[in-house]
Amino acid sequence: MIYLGAVLGCLAENYGANQLGLNSVHVLFATLLFFTLALVGARLFFVATHWPVYRRNPRRILDRKEGGMALYGGLPLSLLLSWLLLRTMGIPIGLFADLTAIGILVGMIFGRLGCFLHGCCCGRETTSRFGIYLPNQQGVWRRRIPTQILETCLAAGLLIGALALWKYRPFSGFLFIYSVAGYAAGRYLLEPTREHQERIGKIRIHRAISVLLIALSIMVFVIELAVRSSLIRV
Repeated sequence: MIYLGAVLGCLAENYGANQLGLNSVHVLFATLLFFTLALVGARLFFVATHWPVYRRNPRRILDRKEGGMALYGGLPLSLLLSWLLLRTMGIPIGLFADLTAIGILVGMIFGRLGCFLHGCCCGRETTSRFGIYLPNQQGVWRRRIPTQILETCLAAGLLIGALALWKYRPFSGFLFIYSVAGYAAGRYLLEPTREHQERIGKIRIHRAISVLLIALSIMVFVIELAVRSSLIRV
């Protein structure tokens, strides 16, 4: 399902690149490179948040069967290298970021459906009538909150919003900021519904990251608007 989401996400970006008059081959190459880096970063983040387990058996770090595709772990490594690579390839960073946002949201929809089918990232047990009889990754069936489906709906809603806002973007890169902030807000609300939540002490790691991403998104948005406003006055 991750592979299917990646393919469809690349196709969506390729279509958008052609519509914008960008070199679709360059966009595809950059996308595939960032996707690879994101997978590496996602795995490393997962290992870091489960280090007590992997410290006892370091060989498991390279075991792809264990998954560990944590979305938040995939962002930093890709973003750190994006500026230099995109400038070298002559791809506008803001436009590529907006295309990437569309591709990520498409991929996330199918990725979370894969989580639902596999039982990973499952919801906690519940007695609510809205619960569904589902397994976790170990195959333990319980009445659970369908967290994976809720995150699929979150990604689908953000994708619909991004497509609706495409023609009304105040600046290139806005849809990426919108998508990051929107997902972070949704993840913050949905995190308590998960069966397993990584913590440092009493701090839920993914909730803390969500707050940080929301703050950074707002800051970048305000700075971008301020810069553009000053340029218009000049």
